[in-house]
Amino acid sequence: MKRLRREMSNVPPSATDIHQLIEETYRSESRRVFASLVRFLRDFDLAEEAMHEAFAAAVERWPREGLPDNPRAWLVSAGRFKALDARRRLSHFNTLQPELAGRLAEIAESNTARVDRAIEDDRLGLVFACCHPAIDLSAQIPLTLREVCGLTTEEIAGAFLTLPATMAQRIVRGKAKVRDAGIPIAIPAADELSERLGSVLTVIYLVFNEGYSATSGEAITRADLSGEAIRLGRLVVELLPEPEAIGLLALMLLQESRRRARSTTDGDIILLEEQDRSAWDTRLIAEGRSLVDQSLKALKFGPYTLQAAIAAVHADAPTAAATDWGRIASLYDALIVLNPSPVVELNRAVAVAMRDGLAAGLNVIDLILGRGDLAEYHLAHAARADLLRRLGRKDEARVAYERALTLAQQEPERRFLMKRLSQL
Repeated sequence: MKRLRREMSNVPPSATDIHQLIEETYRSESRRVFASLVRFLRDFDLAEEAMHEAFAAAVERWPREGLPDNPRAWLVSAGRFKALDARRRLSHFNTLQPELAGRLAEIAESNTARVDRAIEDDRLGLVFACCHPAIDLSAQIPLTLREVCGLTTEEIAGAFLTLPATMAQRIVRGKAKVRDAGIPIAIPAADELSERLGSVLTVIYLVFNEGYSATSGEAITRADLSGEAIRLGRLVVELLPEPEAIGLLALMLLQESRRRARSTTDGDIILLEEQDRSAWDTRLIAEGRSLVDQSLKALKFGPYTLQAAIAAVHADAPTAAATDWGRIASLYDALIVLNPSPVVELNRAVAVAMRDGLAAGLNVIDLILGRGDLAEYHLAHAARADLLRRLGRKDEARVAYERALTLAQQEPERRFLMKRLSQL
């Protein structure tokens, strides 16, 4: 958005320019506007409607009246007025009018740091509200991912390896709890931060994962989501510089450093071992490495810090062949103790294959799938297929690749799997 505004600064913007700006603003700012409206309205559905009406008003008014100094603040203001108009039509509006009028007095449209900061606090405040202990644990994170970060129900269900219908029910229950219990949409007091930190970090981690490797669609990554996760991670570290918050930020920075090298100009996947490491972002690597060291020295680290340490080992290797797979496998051993899960076991199996031989890694994956774990997870079958291919067991590899292909939803991953099949 800033780039487009700079380009338009020397000439009057055309209607096409303004519509392009509105589309870009929607992609980058809509969930922040939504968070501010939730705090004001205390109703997720009404806030969603008001947010869309605000953007509709921008489409109508900005070409005629010109661009506001602060588009985000303008949209929050417009959404609030739209919601007020909607509530005025309700029969019980008279009892709500004094409170709403008082809140409307807070509206500001000037392009000031104070306005921007207030909206930033609204976004993070909504994250903490959705992670309130009064909300069932099974609903906290899905609710936040849907309402704060804008992930679809299908994307969230994919992250939790569950059905979209089941996930939709959890989200509906979570929204009702926020409304009915009167949970405040605000960053909690210092003594309440720690008890919600775990859920908040999980939300940020899952948002980053969706941005780093999208579950579906045409692109491998979604820079908007990973960028938003990193931004929220920095805000949390400012509020509560706990080792795991620092470790998560380190992990995200180290993973993000490889974004440019992870795909071709046509959008096809480039595996880690084949990436051009000179394209990795050394600035992000240096910051991430420093944060990893900081978190490890605290001796109170957890799963995010260990994952960041694994990412740091990859970042330290000048070539794929020079990767310290023994160190990575040992870190995965520790990670499984702290965070036992089939996905962690699968990642460890790849490290074992590189350290102890392909057959050893394949045995671990077969044990995981033999238990029934990850049967619907395409990456488990893809990893198994790759090891079988490298071992020369082509018929078995073909079956495994075909199984992975039936489960994969991201188009670049599907193209990659089809390429592997054709090579067999």
